[in-house]
Amino acid sequence: MTTTRAAVLVESGRPAPYADSRPLEVTELRLDPPGPGELLVRVGAAGLCHSDLSVINGSRLRPLPMALGHEAAGEVVEAGEGTDFAPGDRVVLAFVPACGHCERCVDGRPALCGPGAQANGAGTLLSGARRFTAPDGTRPHHHLGVSAFSEYTVVSARSAVKVDGDLPHEIAALFGCAVLTGAGAALYSARVTPGDSVAVFGLGGVGLAALLAARAAGASTLVAVDVVDHKLDLARRLGATAVVKGGPDTVEQVRDLTRGGAEKVIDTTGVVRVLEQSYAATRAGGTTVTVGLPDPGAPLTLPALSLVAEERTLRGSYLGSCVPRRDVPRFVGMYRSGTLPVDALLSHRLTLDEINAGFDRLHTGEAVRQVVTF
Repeated sequence: MTTTRAAVLVESGRPAPYADSRPLEVTELRLDPPGPGELLVRVGAAGLCHSDLSVINGSRLRPLPMALGHEAAGEVVEAGEGTDFAPGDRVVLAFVPACGHCERCVDGRPALCGPGAQANGAGTLLSGARRFTAPDGTRPHHHLGVSAFSEYTVVSARSAVKVDGDLPHEIAALFGCAVLTGAGAALYSARVTPGDSVAVFGLGGVGLAALLAARAAGASTLVAVDVVDHKLDLARRLGATAVVKGGPDTVEQVRDLTRGGAEKVIDTTGVVRVLEQSYAATRAGGTTVTVGLPDPGAPLTLPALSLVAEERTLRGSYLGSCVPRRDVPRFVGMYRSGTLPVDALLSHRLTLDEINAGFDRLHTGEAVRQVVTF
């Protein structure tokens, strides 16, 4: 039995500022040993993402209490039976524990794994188990099979990807969500190719990772859109050929800068109004990709005729349409070569006790990517 300090969400919907309402309670939990096919991981770093925030604010309903966090890197402490991991292995954790056997996994689309989605929705590991125990005897749920805001966590080995031991945890953690989701959206979902005109709406960690990947893929025009000035400045430093501050004339500006609309547009905001703008900023024959998670009840209104008459494509992208065991090493290699400088996304380092204040920075747009380090 391992003891760990973890940030647990007991009640969703508490108002910001979160430093005052404190939706995440840092508490000591007991952690069962890993079962067959599972790993006990000492977490080195964990990133703060809007997917966590959507659970905190109640727009994404999950079973509570829940040990939150889904983007992380760490070191294997103990490996259960039937895994190809060993103590000392450095790992990146991905937020879909793909079973490897269902129809979608066999088709090469592990982000859509049925058993993985079922386990994530239920707040369990892929096995159906919960490994945390609170002092009062309750069993907190797991967040997306990872529960990264914890000194130690138990995960399915299907959530873990081995990485080189010299990759710092705070950089490695970014590959578990921000880089997979953003870079994957550009390279796999949008299929950016040399010479494409690309627009990215939303410049958090995911959006900037998409921008970096689009630049690496050879986009000739690269427009970055956000409402926060310092993010626009960072996007320009990272290779955007133009920046647009979000507002009433956003679509017109993007269409002007891309000579009638971008060929590939990536929306990372999870805001339906912005997705509609992203679609409107895409040219005839172009592709709009969305990776954000909107309110489940929010309707989307689009000119339906354009899908046919303009041969438009609107595509969702979950986990960047990536295969983590293939793409984490690929993207790490791009980082090491300098073509994907994702270390530039890291804006703040926190302790676990500062996590509520960290979500305030995420809520207001101050932060790009923050990591809790252990």
